[in-house]
Amino acid sequence: QVQLVESGGGLVQPGGSLRLSCAASGIIFRFYVMGWYRQAPGKQRELVAFITSGSTTNYADAVKGRFTISRDNAKNTVSLQMNSLKPEDTAVYYCHAGPPSDYWGKGTLVTVSS
Repeated sequence: QVQLVESGGGLVQPGGSLRLSCAASGIIFRFYVMGWYRQAPGKQRELVAFITSGSTTNYADAVKGRFTISRDNAKNTVSLQMNSLKPEDTAVYYCHAGPPSDYWGKGTLVTVSS
């Protein structure tokens, strides 16, 4: 059974930082592209960042220079370091695995507010 379990969300003030983590099980982690998506209230889910099996990274324009995605193949985890957070970063953040296949976590809420 595949599980992606996110952690690290919460309430943070504008300009602050948070680190999200996703623990994966049930997949051969090192073969997977791993990504973070987010969905703000009333908006569609959007890609935030992804990292390939070879650790090539890609970021949405809205988070470039502020967010950093990384992976630890020994621990089957992918992380998202979020700095200089803005109110518009408020969303539920989802961990995604794939390709190959397609798996989602249940999400963790990030709220950026003073």
